[in-house]
Amino acid sequence: MSTTTAIAPLTTREAETLVTAARTAAEAAGVTVSVTVLDAGGHLLAFRRDDRAVLISGETSTRKAYTALQLNAATADLVDLVKPDGPFHSLPTALDRPLLFIAGGLPLHRDGRLIGAIGVGGGTPGQDHGFATTAIETLG
Repeated sequence: MSTTTAIAPLTTREAETLVTAARTAAEAAGVTVSVTVLDAGGHLLAFRRDDRAVLISGETSTRKAYTALQLNAATADLVDLVKPDGPFHSLPTALDRPLLFIAGGLPLHRDGRLIGAIGVGGGTPGQDHGFATTAIETLG
């Protein structure tokens, strides 16, 4: 008989905390961003686009979160794998739902289990990754 411990899902309150923390970090750096938080099933829990953020950042933040969730990896760690000479070069076009291999998407874990993902778009890839990382640190 196996025993499994239930892991609490990512809550809306936690998702809102993530959005606020990412936006606060971006604001401190003088960058306007969009932030997307998805639950473990890929469903939207929270989203916010700053008034002055470029419009495409809403789409990029969502795709970054989705990519991080589906591959359970930081999008920053996947960039080289999908380059023309990379082992997964065809992955970006292999699926119906578009993935985005640009830094700024991070999976979210609780007790070692995947519970969701955050994506940030609007800054440079390095900035977006940093803002997402800062947000995750607020969940402790």
